[in-house]
Amino acid sequence: MRLFLNSTQFIDTDKPLDLSMGLTASVKNVRAWYVDQPRFVPVRENGFLGSVAEGGNVNFRDVFFNPHGHGTHTECCGHITEEVFSVNQTLKKYFFKATLISITPKILANGDRIITAEQFTKDIDKEFSEALLIRTLPNEKDKCEKNYSSTNPPYLDISIIELFQELEVKHLLVDLPSVDREEDKGELAFHHAFWNVPNKPNLERTITELIFVENKIPDGKYLIEMQMAPFENDASPSRPVLYKIDFLEV
Repeated sequence: MRLFLNSTQFIDTDKPLDLSMGLTASVKNVRAWYVDQPRFVPVRENGFLGSVAEGGNVNFRDVFFNPHGHGTHTECCGHITEEVFSVNQTLKKYFFKATLISITPKILANGDRIITAEQFTKDIDKEFSEALLIRTLPNEKDKCEKNYSSTNPPYLDISIIELFQELEVKHLLVDLPSVDREEDKGELAFHHAFWNVPNKPNLERTITELIFVENKIPDGKYLIEMQMAPFENDASPSRPVLYKIDFLEV
């Protein structure tokens, strides 16, 4: 189905590009922050058995997982504030014009891999910067099964904040477990700067981590749909979906 954005631009809703990682009860599920694998456990209580394979009438499982550590998730400033803020109350619109950019992190003398403002070499159209997606290179499929704990993954340098402010980025999406360094003594400098915490917390911006953008998806301009489970929590599992913007032939 064609969904027109204006008189000449449209998306094909039958051609979504899913950027999320699925949640599985397996050691192959992506992990970060020292969490164990997710668990799907049949309910066994008062004679009830929530497993058809074990003789029950239905499958009825408790799911144990952490939004931050077990896959694609979207978070709000409540991730780092004493006051409780819910991402479900932050994200009230779901379609945004977006730009996807691929970057090879810079390697520092200490071995850290960082993304800096200078690496945004391509001009980003401000009309398509409300959502900004960063795909790190190399982009291997094993990102979807990786245990990031104690690996010091790439992260974003705080120098990028000024650029993001100029572009008025509201929704940042990365294929990393965090925008900050894994071990930073709890500073979370980029999180704080992006959300302007503690000065005046920005209640509109979100960060989505652990996306996966397949290599077949080229850099450029898109429409993004931010699908998210309605958890009243600082973070929630999410499914960002890109749509290519096509032009009507006249």
